[in-house]
Order: sequence, then structure tokens, then C-alpha cells
Amino acid sequence: MKDATQLPYFHKRFYRRTPRSVPMARDFGRKTLERWGLTDRADDVLLCVSELATNALLHGVPVGRGFLLHMWLLDDLVVRLEMHDSGDGRPVASLTAPAEDARGRGLLLVDALADTWGVGERDPGKVVWCEFACAPAEGQA
Repeated sequence: MKDATQLPYFHKRFYRRTPRSVPMARDFGRKTLERWGLTDRADDVLLCVSELATNALLHGVPVGRGFLLHMWLLDDLVVRLEMHDSGDGRPVASLTAPAEDARGRGLLLVDALADTWGVGERDPGKVVWCEFACAPAEGQA
């Protein structure tokens, strides 16, 4: 990891409204975490990237638009993900999805894996964010 006096780090990437964008966002997230030397919570972070990107595609990105993934590494080794989209509505973690439904549990996963998460305003649209406290990789403390 680079000198901590240079924190926070910030990377962003724009994705079009296509199913290929989800694995592309996950790959971007993996490479960003590796660049920062943070791998202890990579599985949690990358699953949340997938869930938030999927939600943006299914519920937040109007036809002809896309979504923006921001990744921040904050001073206290907290990784912050932000998924920006221009769609209407405000996502809510659903506790009532029927057992036979294949959908409806993404934000429950985010809630279980992230240390904190929420939804912010954007014009147009919204920002769904989550944060993960991380430890430096072995030998990079």
C-alpha cells in the first residue's frame, strides 16, 4: 500500500446499462483492492459491488443511461463503495421476499456484509453506498 499520508485514494468507473457491466465492475473492484493492498475483506466488498451494480441495472438505470462506481480508501483503512445511478425510487432492504423468489435479498446481503450502508440523494437519482473497515495485507502494515 502507498504512504498513508496520501490517503484518501479514489477511483471511479462508468458502466453502461448492460449485464456485462456487473462482472466488469467486480473486476474493477478486485483490481482496485489489490492496488491498495487490501485483500482481507475482498470477498465481502466484491459481493457488494455485484449486488449494488445488479440493483442499479435492474432498478436504477433508465434505458440509454449507465451507472457510476466510486471506490474510496479513507484515512482509517475504510473502503467506501458508492453506486451512482439516475433512476427514481429509493432502495430498501426487504425482509418480506417470498422464499420461492429468486430476487429481493441483495440489500440484505449488503447489510450483513458491510459495516454500514445507506442511500444518499443525487440529481438526478441516488447514491447507494457501503463501507468496510479493512486491515493492510501481511507485510504492508
